[in-house]
Amino acid sequence: MMMSGLRERKKEQTRRRIAEVALRLFDERGYDAVTVNEVAEAAGVAKVTLFAYFPSKDSLVLDGVKEDTAAIVAGRGERTPLQALREHYRRMGRDEIDVGGLLTRIRVISASPALLAGVQQAHMGQREELACALAEALPERGLAPRLMAAQITAAITTLQEAFFHRLSTGVSPEEAGRLLGEEVELAFDLLEYGFATLKGDKS
Repeated sequence: MMMSGLRERKKEQTRRRIAEVALRLFDERGYDAVTVNEVAEAAGVAKVTLFAYFPSKDSLVLDGVKEDTAAIVAGRGERTPLQALREHYRRMGRDEIDVGGLLTRIRVISASPALLAGVQQAHMGQREELACALAEALPERGLAPRLMAAQITAAITTLQEAFFHRLSTGVSPEEAGRLLGEEVELAFDLLEYGFATLKGDKS
């Protein structure tokens, strides 16, 4: 068991090193200007080893961009789908964040049309998988699960964009996390109860 745990730690360290080297090179020279061979050489691994961890060049940057909201819903236990998702995203603002690495990833993606398209495709896949999970979890049928998935995905994306923007403008991770925590509650209140929860709604 100890040897197995050590191997897993070493694999995770190798994976992290490859990703960090790739992001640094892409940030310095541009995503299109750097080859997979150059990343492997700079990371001190064989090309075949790199592909064992990252099956494509874009996965060096986009790995982990798509969040598995469908799995959160499927593993919700006795909670409702929205309760499970709310609790998951509450933790996001409290997690320790590599701000430098995150901002580098955002710069690299923002500078590459191919990577931006990859992010969009990942979000579309996330929305479709979430819709399927909601259809399994709820009695509603027809268009309802797809509409719900679209609203949830849009809310999560907006929360993340606001969080990333604060970090990029110099707001401390602690303050950005605190604000994110407040906004997660607002977002899921709106999803669960609608616009009538807003103080300015007189209807």
